[in-house]
Amino acid sequence: MRALWLASPGHLEIRDGELPEPGPDDVVVRTLYSGVSRGTEALVFRGGVPAAQAAEMRAPFQEGDFPGPVKYGYLNVGVLESGRPVFCLYPHQTEYVVPASAVVPVPASVPPARAVLAGTVETAVNALWDAAPRVGDRVAVVGGGMVGCCVAALLAGIPGARVEVVDPLDRSVVSAWGARWVRPGEASGDCDLVFHTSGSSAGLQESLELLGTEGEVIELSWYGDRPVSVSLGGAFHPRRLAVRSSQVGMVAPARRARWGYTDRMGVALRLLADPRFDALVTGTVAFEDLPAELPAVLGEPSGLLVRVTY
Repeated sequence: MRALWLASPGHLEIRDGELPEPGPDDVVVRTLYSGVSRGTEALVFRGGVPAAQAAEMRAPFQEGDFPGPVKYGYLNVGVLESGRPVFCLYPHQTEYVVPASAVVPVPASVPPARAVLAGTVETAVNALWDAAPRVGDRVAVVGGGMVGCCVAALLAGIPGARVEVVDPLDRSVVSAWGARWVRPGEASGDCDLVFHTSGSSAGLQESLELLGTEGEVIELSWYGDRPVSVSLGGAFHPRRLAVRSSQVGMVAPARRARWGYTDRMGVALRLLADPRFDALVTGTVAFEDLPAELPAVLGEPSGLLVRVTY
């Protein structure tokens, strides 16, 4: 097998390796596609994972440690020896052996090439479980990257909801679901909920400013080692505003007693039967070209998901 490794911050290489012998409860997966999770993988690429958060940032099948050498990634679609396509939270690697419990079958209604979005849609599902938006809510999503667009796509299906995506870059792709793209400073405000995904202090500040009385920001950004500055003067206390984190590493409390990780991933994959999600894949790169091309991919702000072909 061959795998992509971050040898040290800013330096990528493909390494050869041997597959372990599968045990009785294991499956062998041959990768068809993987996806580049821009925000998190850019943080790992530049060596921005704080030592205190290294354990929480580990991917399920990561090898090595931050800042490197490390094999990282978690959007992988492959095929079993039986020919059945599956999704797995596995790094960029040509084939691998994992416990059968670690893979989730891709429904027949979902093309494997689209299924690489499952991990990101799963994050959006968990965020909506955390926030519990209601019929007719006024909602903004500040930050129109992969996570923000997936959150907006799900929100737009709530009857009567007003959904706006705030980003300086063109994110009119969300109009396919019925959401509206606006630039910073142009959102309608008086929001019941704001989902923040921009990863910037300015975005978090705008999120607070868009809230109506007793509104709530659902914070999905991961800042790594970057400090975050936000003003809590002005309307923060008089309006009784709130900021609450949402993170996919744990199932949202509202569902945790009845739903597991595999259940949640199954929901994400079923949602991907919608062909409108294809618009969120804005580039492709061959696996063998990753060391040369991934730095530019991670540094390009206008794209969404880049799919890796094998």
